[in-house]
Amino acid sequence: MKQILHSLIIGEGKPLCILHGFLGMLDNWKTLGTAYAENGFQVHLIDQRNHGKSFHSPDFDYDILSDDLLNYMDHHKIKSTILIGHSMGGKTAMQFACSHPERINKLLIADIAPKFYPPHHQTIIEGLNAIDTNNLKSRKDADDQLTKYISDFGTRQFLLKNLFRNEDKKLCFRFNLEVLSEKMEEIGDNINSTDFYEGPTLFLRGERSEYVTKNDIEIIKRHFPTATIETISNAGHWLHAENPDEFLEKSLTFFNRTKN
Repeated sequence: MKQILHSLIIGEGKPLCILHGFLGMLDNWKTLGTAYAENGFQVHLIDQRNHGKSFHSPDFDYDILSDDLLNYMDHHKIKSTILIGHSMGGKTAMQFACSHPERINKLLIADIAPKFYPPHHQTIIEGLNAIDTNNLKSRKDADDQLTKYISDFGTRQFLLKNLFRNEDKKLCFRFNLEVLSEKMEEIGDNINSTDFYEGPTLFLRGERSEYVTKNDIEIIKRHFPTATIETISNAGHWLHAENPDEFLEKSLTFFNRTKN
């Protein structure tokens, strides 16, 4: 029996599916998800496998994550959707659009390019693995331990949102840290080299982010020939959280644009 991804569904209207990034979860998109719902969309905030409240599995690559989304859409009887993906979720969204173009109305990729990214989260993974969850008393305790590895308060708070108390009242991480620690190469992997999607596509990059550069335009156009690339001002990699108003404005303009 196929396992179905956990989600939160908000609003009524045209389907809009949103995929979070690495070590994130659907909660990261609740504010924008609510705004999209208020603008006439049925928003599906989705936890990808090994993240949030979705199932854990040792199998993890972008073809598999794409299949997860296909199973989710079939389960919820979504014939086609607008799809947003951020970072790792953007890679999943790209792979899905290339593999199942008939299931996509419009594609929005947030701050990631169709290229290989060398593993660069080692310090974060090292810090998370160093937290002694067996003796963890509070979120502050976890924050104190993580501070030794990650100085940025915002990054620590983003990661520690994943802490929850299980049935035994023990603090645990929602993400599957063991598998994700082993799959760093796969997380940085590119979509399949011959894949392309010709439907309407928008890439949004953060002004202060180095994830999508001018040098990436060629490879973006190779895989997504109709793509446009726009910049969210005063934002880094977490552009949807750092400048949600501009992200909402640019995305809604793209969603509501009709073909010439």
